[in-house]
Amino acid sequence: MRLDLRLIAEMIPHGAKVLDIGCGDGALIEHLTREKQADARGIEIDMAEVTKAVSSGLAVIHGDADNDLAFYPDGGFDYVVLSRTLQAVEKPREVLRQMLRIGAHAIVSFPNFGHWELRWRLLTRGRMPDTETWNRPWYETPNIHPCTILDFLALCEMEGYVVEKWLAVDERGLKAPWRRSMRLANLFGEQALFQLRRAG
Repeated sequence: MRLDLRLIAEMIPHGAKVLDIGCGDGALIEHLTREKQADARGIEIDMAEVTKAVSSGLAVIHGDADNDLAFYPDGGFDYVVLSRTLQAVEKPREVLRQMLRIGAHAIVSFPNFGHWELRWRLLTRGRMPDTETWNRPWYETPNIHPCTILDFLALCEMEGYVVEKWLAVDERGLKAPWRRSMRLANLFGEQALFQLRRAG
């Protein structure tokens, strides 16, 4: 299972009710159902991935995070997950609002576009960088709203979301040793993972 999905799975307690948005082939759903007896289901825009997940017996439907979350009831889930998808949705702010309307907690992972290597490549080459994690050229990438860890934190503060947990990691899964400094995490973390809840 992909690194960020393993880290997300560690954050979700036994028996939780989970919605995985942009769930792909359902790897996280399958893991949570098997290992944590979670009531896990998913929504995915890619019909081929939906077919793969459903054929494996997983509760996955075809849908679009930008448009279909409005149909879910308030407070229907304990955890709503959005892994490596925030930067690819049309309305990330609205997607986050919907996640925290339908779930008590939101878990979001995304690539940190503030990482020093991306900054350096843009500075020295003058072209949009790619990395091992994001190895597509700019004209093929699904990323339409790239953000940094500090950008995401500013959005959470503006919307009044409480950051319950956060971490920054590299692609090999090494957790950032700069746990107390969001600025250092923004510079050295390749991926970010946040667990949020509404205030109050």
